[in-house]
Amino acid sequence: MSEQLQPNEANAFSTYEEAYRWIVGLVPFGVRPGMDRILKLMELTGHPERRLKFIHVAGTNGKGSVCAYLTSVLLRCGYDVGTFTSPYITKFTNRFQYNGADIPEETLLALANRLKPLVDDIAATELGSPTMFEVSTALAILYYGTVAFPDFVVWETGLGGRLDVTNIVTPIVSVITNVGHDHMDVLGDTLEAIASEKAGIIKAGVPVVSAVSQPEAAAIIRETAKAKNSTLYMMGEKFHEVTSQVRENEQTFRFDGIFRSVDELTITLNGAHQRTNAAVAVMTLEVMRQYYALILEDEDLREGLRSAAWPGRLEMIGDSPRVLIDGAHNPEGAQTLAAALKDTYSYERLHLMIGMLANKNHRDALRHILPLVNTLVVTEADFRKALPAADLAAVVQELREEAGYSFELIVEPNWKLALERLQMSTSKADLAVVTGTLYLIADVRSQLLYNKDSEKGW
Repeated sequence: MSEQLQPNEANAFSTYEEAYRWIVGLVPFGVRPGMDRILKLMELTGHPERRLKFIHVAGTNGKGSVCAYLTSVLLRCGYDVGTFTSPYITKFTNRFQYNGADIPEETLLALANRLKPLVDDIAATELGSPTMFEVSTALAILYYGTVAFPDFVVWETGLGGRLDVTNIVTPIVSVITNVGHDHMDVLGDTLEAIASEKAGIIKAGVPVVSAVSQPEAAAIIRETAKAKNSTLYMMGEKFHEVTSQVRENEQTFRFDGIFRSVDELTITLNGAHQRTNAAVAVMTLEVMRQYYALILEDEDLREGLRSAAWPGRLEMIGDSPRVLIDGAHNPEGAQTLAAALKDTYSYERLHLMIGMLANKNHRDALRHILPLVNTLVVTEADFRKALPAADLAAVVQELREEAGYSFELIVEPNWKLALERLQMSTSKADLAVVTGTLYLIADVRSQLLYNKDSEKGW
């Protein structure tokens, strides 16, 4: 272990589990937008973020998939890549990846021991304690900037952009996937307000790639890019995706961009939105090719896109019965799921299980889903902010009566029992879907794939 990783306190954590519990134990400090605490942590650690080349990815939906495409292609090109994402699906270490592998537990332990006294010192000031997400972000920067030293860091925002602590970095390219109705309690209750927060990652002179489609939101992105003297590559203007073939687990398209076109690009992730996400990733890589001499061979681009995977988004994890999981936790995500269920998957009857968090736009999300289902199993995630199943069922009942939908409604608060009910309802010709908050998706995925509990969260 290098000298900089040595624990510097007699009462240092001795195991990964202790370090993990300490970081997760910071959750009660909540999500507090603002840069003061992360800036102080960077100052105290010598600003390791200044040594790294970041690709900063923001957006309401699609961030994780774009990060997956970018990581996969860059790895195929022979670059060393750090990937920082949230939330995690299976294990806390998933969030800090280097060349596709989780941070080693012993490295996380050593970095936590380095951060702990600094966090305690800041907590004793008027700034208050750094939050779980702030400490996780600092840990990621320390990992990449003092231990792993990747060529590029694929860097996903946590919440919004402008005041998100990941915005401590100055990237080589900024990416804004889209803007939708999510986290409205924090980011604002209009698309313009949310777009302004996302546009906060745009830095002076740094190129921007975006697929924002709503005119009012796109106008905000354009205005911000112009004010920052940043060249904007907007989908539909500077680049396009032209679909050639769609079937389950395989989509092929042509990329048309301002610099060049590339034929016959194939992805295995499902849904029309994934072609958009892939096109955003390709445009980002093209910008890096033009601005930073990225070595990008067409064959590496093709293989990287084809092999990209992103768990928990339109992921088939069961065969008998078929169980599809998708973290559609806001109206735009539910609309995307509904489109995929109509266009991509075939089945006789659709049985869907859903659990949501309390602070989400439930009515608008459910409107996209309810017309399609034969059975709806309402449950709740094993998470402190979960919406009680009875409350979600009440919203379902209201919508069912308003629109005259006809489906069987099952209310089962225990998600494990709800999953059993879902599987029992699903015959060989049917399709079972689990959707809603990623905290529920994480548990169901771990249960079905590994038969064990997951570590899940931010």
